[in-house]
This record gives sequence, C-alpha cells and structure tokens, in this order.
Amino acid sequence: MSVLRPFHATDMFKFNHVNLDLWTETYAINFYLGYFSRWPDMCAVQETPQGRIMGYVIGKAEGAGPERHGHVTALTVAPEYRRLGLSRKFISWLEQVSDENQRGLFVDLYVRCVNHAAITMYEGFGYSVYRRVKEYYSSMGLGLNPRDEEDGFDMRKPLSRDPMRRSVRANGRDITVSAHEVS
Repeated sequence: MSVLRPFHATDMFKFNHVNLDLWTETYAINFYLGYFSRWPDMCAVQETPQGRIMGYVIGKAEGAGPERHGHVTALTVAPEYRRLGLSRKFISWLEQVSDENQRGLFVDLYVRCVNHAAITMYEGFGYSVYRRVKEYYSSMGLGLNPRDEEDGFDMRKPLSRDPMRRSVRANGRDITVSAHEVS
C-alpha cells in the first residue's frame, strides 16, 4: 500500500530515479522550492511503505476572477510504478484542490505534441486540447519533426464552476499561438 502525501523539500534528494525519464521536464532546485513555498497544497508525492518515491505532481494556481485555474506544472511516475493508476490519482487530487481550495474554473497542463501516450492518457481523464503552442519546449534532439517535438498542446478540463464548459473548445488542435502569447 502506498501513500499520497505533501511534497517535502527533502524529497528532492530522493526523486532522481523518477526524473530520469525522457519526457519528464526537470528544473533547478530553486524552482521546486518556489513551488513548495508558494503552493504547498498543490505539490504531492506518492511513496511506498519503505519511503521510495513512486511519482509526484507539482501544480500551482494561476489567474484571477474568471481566469482562475489550477495548472499541472509537472506530473511524473517512475517507470516501475506506471500502469497502477497513480497518474489518475495525482490528477484527481490536483483537480480537487484546484476546485475546492483554489476555487478554479479549470485545470490546464502542457504536453509535447509528440507525447502521444500522455495525450491519450489525459484525454482519458477528460482533458481536451485547447490550443497548440508553437515552440513551447526546447528540442529533445530525437530527429522527429521539429514542429511537433517543440510544440506543446495546452490541454484543459473544466471544473465545477464551469458547468457550461466555457474554458474548453472543440477545435483546439486547429488553434495555434506562439509561446509568447501564453502566460
């Protein structure tokens, strides 16, 4: 049995095996510390009874008024713990915090356009593509189509304060913006 608990600063010394994934964006220590201090209720880890980190989610609250929303900055699960439903558990938890604590209208996240497994997973969780953001990511050097490798999809899921689903759109894959146009 594993446990979902708040992310502690000392967890940064125990999560390298989780971050060694090609698709995982990693950040400098001060970036993580900034999130833990500003949005502690939106950062969590899943760990085994022995204390091994299985994965983590880091989020934040953005916007004001009708643009208030939760944002998934990073969600990753160590390869040996995938397909156990941890991502769904993390996302559900962050959606609940975004809805109840942060009073957000929706939750959004960014994913590389070439990360088909993640896109399919998020669509299965109820997210849809809101827009394509050109050159959101730096190149991974995979030799793929650079446009797809560097572009990101902004995916969104409405929360309880958006029963009319105004925060999403049906044709999001057809809408393209530059990285400078998103906050």
